[in-house]
Amino acid sequence: MHAPSLHTLLDALEHDAALRKADALRERLDALDRIELLQLGGAPGPGASALRIAALREDFEAMNAASFAHAREAIRRGAVPALLQQCLDEPCHADGDGYDWRDELVEGVLQLRPPSAAASPLPADMVAYQPTPARHIFDLLAQARLGAHDVLVDLGAGLGHVPLLAAICSRAASVGIEREPSYVACAQAGAAALRLSRARFLCMDARAADFAEGTLFYLYTPFRGAVLDTVLGALRREAERRALRIAAHGPCVGALATQPWLAADTPPRADRVTLFRPRG
Repeated sequence: MHAPSLHTLLDALEHDAALRKADALRERLDALDRIELLQLGGAPGPGASALRIAALREDFEAMNAASFAHAREAIRRGAVPALLQQCLDEPCHADGDGYDWRDELVEGVLQLRPPSAAASPLPADMVAYQPTPARHIFDLLAQARLGAHDVLVDLGAGLGHVPLLAAICSRAASVGIEREPSYVACAQAGAAALRLSRARFLCMDARAADFAEGTLFYLYTPFRGAVLDTVLGALRREAERRALRIAAHGPCVGALATQPWLAADTPPRADRVTLFRPRG
């Protein structure tokens, strides 16, 4: 059933000169995904189709690797790569926690090496790490419009995607707070490889963190219950002394929306990044 569709797709991809352009990374990633979806419906066995798929995959992946290398060199020079700038300029229309081509782009540019060992057991009210989908990170940065005076603090930073992209795509400094040592080591190595001196990572419990330097605090529901209450209490006390903002994604958006001292910039939604400011 799928063989004719696959054959037609392979013909089109093999003869599409636009896919060979350096800036066609998104289109190549989409093409590889389309091939994979057709294969899931009936993967071709050994033969002409399998050989053609392997050749296309090798060809496209080599082009993508060159695009990632070019982007990494731009970052080391202090520039924002065009591929990432494109993501900042395009409005985010996709809701929810699914992943898309932007995550493949970020993975290829950051080239983080997740630890092989299992993370340590989580204390009560701590939530297992899940990276923020890349499109929501770009949406966060587009909404926040961070400047050189800003410091983004990611509470529960995991492997460091948010602080790293903030340091790449803005003039702001960024700090990742993460309790898992292996995640912190991964994030620090990623920052060093890209010469991102404005991105720092601290291995500590968010309840023990000093919030004095942050101007924007980000939470992708890293904790709940009593831990979230403690952190929000500390942020409220900090907000009584100076201006700050809080950005959230996921279930914790609802918890922030019920805080009488916070007001949302837009109608709060758990499936999109929401920015909050102290009232008054």
